[in-house]
Amino acid sequence: QVQLVESGGGSVQAGGSVRLSCAVSGYRWRSYCITWFRQTSEKEREGVAVIDGDDSTFYGDFVKGRFSVSRDSAKYIVYLDMTNLQPEDSAMYYCAFSNGVLNVQNFPPTSLFEAWGQGTQVTVSA
Repeated sequence: QVQLVESGGGSVQAGGSVRLSCAVSGYRWRSYCITWFRQTSEKEREGVAVIDGDDSTFYGDFVKGRFSVSRDSAKYIVYLDMTNLQPEDSAMYYCAFSNGVLNVQNFPPTSLFEAWGQGTQVTVSA
């Protein structure tokens, strides 16, 4: 069974950067899709970034070039590198797993997600 574990969150000042990790276990093949979402108590869940089975990527409009999603295929880890963080980026960040997604042009539908991580909190102070 696929299991995801996020890590790397914490507190950072505005303008700073963090690297979030999504570790994938329980999956033996190298081609898979990971989507990053974020959630606060004040707004709905929001898509951040996605990397699909052939390493195509897609980002939410708010990213504006600040974030980058990548994969270490050998380690089964997907990274979300976030730079120039702003207070409005503060949220719980989650990763979600789906199989068989290629050539992403948008965030996958929720029905395709087979597993979710527990989330990692990012707090950005002014």
